[in-house]
Parts: sequence; structure tokens; C-alpha cells
Amino acid sequence: MINIIYMATPEIAVKSLEELYKERDINVIAVVTQPDRPKGRGNKLTPPPVKVFAAGNNIKVFQTEKISKDRELIQTLKDLAPDFFVTFAFGQILSQEVLDIPKFSTINLHASLLPKYRGANPIQRCIYNGDKKTGITTMLTVLELDAGDICETEEISIGENMTDIELKEVICSKAPKLICTTLKGLYQGNLRPKKQSCEGVTIAKKFTKEDGLIDWNKSAECIHNQVRSMVDFPCAYTVCNGKILKIMETRLINTAKSGKKCASVINVTKNGIEIAAGEGCILITKVKPENKAIMNAYDFANGAKINKETIFGE
Repeated sequence: MINIIYMATPEIAVKSLEELYKERDINVIAVVTQPDRPKGRGNKLTPPPVKVFAAGNNIKVFQTEKISKDRELIQTLKDLAPDFFVTFAFGQILSQEVLDIPKFSTINLHASLLPKYRGANPIQRCIYNGDKKTGITTMLTVLELDAGDICETEEISIGENMTDIELKEVICSKAPKLICTTLKGLYQGNLRPKKQSCEGVTIAKKFTKEDGLIDWNKSAECIHNQVRSMVDFPCAYTVCNGKILKIMETRLINTAKSGKKCASVINVTKNGIEIAAGEGCILITKVKPENKAIMNAYDFANGAKINKETIFGE
């Protein structure tokens, strides 16, 4: 029996915990996660999704603001004597003292093909940059950010219109199997981690709200990638008739600009609003106006009286 402690926080990590919990050869001793946080308009204190699953299945749950400074928790983890720690979107940095606790090692599931996109935001960054493929990697955790030896990888194709939310769902579905095979391979001694290359290292920084502002001088392809990479957060946005307008979905089209300057409306059809970009044109299909729900761009255009005289960003 492989005894593990699972360290994770958000929804994307729940499926893996569920599968590990079901595995005959794996025993989830405990879960370590972030504290409950205020959420929603009422700022109601809400438990992390991983905690909800663990508590519902009688798995011990420990919550901490900073595991590396939590002396009581560190001693508890030592007393539990796990074979492995498994981390997946935990959101905290582990100290060397913590990394030294498991009998074997700490395994991290990272949502990219390392060494590309080390850091906190690999899922959104690969879409933002227009990559055609990404993947997931299990690795041995070391103090340097996402720099440990690689255990296993799996490639994932990124479609032209795939959003960050959709890619997250694919990763969520593929992660459990990779984590399980990695744990069993290391435990049985038939998996040999490979040193991670130092070439091609990139860092995936988190987006800020300011990153969502659309620059219509960029190409249609760049804008499309920006929109679909930010559906979850912070959402790409522009100004329309003096108000903030979030752009929730776009498509690339082959419409001629016909001399239109950037950010000008080319046409409004039932398919959406056609806009001239710095290079090429883009079709806006779904939007979210200020204080309103997401709606079809065509319906928004009719209500807001968008026409060929309209220029976005003003």
C-alpha cells in the first residue's frame, strides 16, 4: 500500500484526489489545503473544493496559511510518515524541511510540458501565446520553481478555439492516471525520473486585470488568443459607447477590412460583430456588458445600437 498526503486547493485538483482515493494500492492518509476564503457577493466563507471532497469522504484535512512556517502541522506530517506527498495546484511553496518528510519524494503535477511554462499560470499562457500543444508533467519537487526531474508527461492538443476553461477540463480528466502511474512506478522502482532540461525554460506569470485590455492594433489572431485565454480570469475587455464591455468569445474570419481602421465595426450579423484588427478581422460572438449577464453579441449590438460607425475602445 502506497501511503500519500495530497496537497491541493482548487476544483481542477478534485478529480485526481477522487481517483487516488478509489485506487486499491493507494491510501490517502490526509489532505493539506488552503484556509477557507470569502467568496461571492456576500463574501461568505467558503471551503476549498479539495476540502469539500476530503471531508465528505472522511479523509483528514489540514488547512494552513503557510505550510513552511506551520510548526505544528510539520510535526503532524512527520508523525504520519507518508511514502509520498502529491501536490497539484496547492498554491504554496514547500520548504526543504517539508520536502524531506516523505519516505520517497514529493510528486507535483504541473500543467505544461516542462521546462516550458514553469510557474503559476501555464494553462492560460500557452493559449495566450497561440501554442498548438501543451501537456501535463509529473515531476520530483525541488526548491527551485518547477525545476525538478521529470517523471512522466502527456501531450494535449490545443484547438484553434479552445478556451482556458476547456483546457483546464482536459487536464483535470488526464491528470489522475498520470499521477497514479507515476506513484506506482516510483514505489515499485521501475520508473527512473529524467533530469529536466535547462534549455527552453519559460515562466508563466499570472494575469492581472490590466492584461485583459484589448489592443486593437494587434492582429486578429493575437486578440482571439487573448480572449480565449482569459475566459476564467480576468476576461478580455474593451470600451464600447463609454462603458466596459467584456469579450467572452470570438472567432477568426476572412472578411476584408475594406479600408476600415483598427477597432472599427465592419458588419453586424446574426453571427456577431465583425471588427477590424491591426491585421485581419475578428468576429465577436459573445459579450458581457457592465452589470449584465453574458449574451450573444448580435443581441447586444441591437440593444446598444452598434453599427458600421461604431469604433471600439472609445
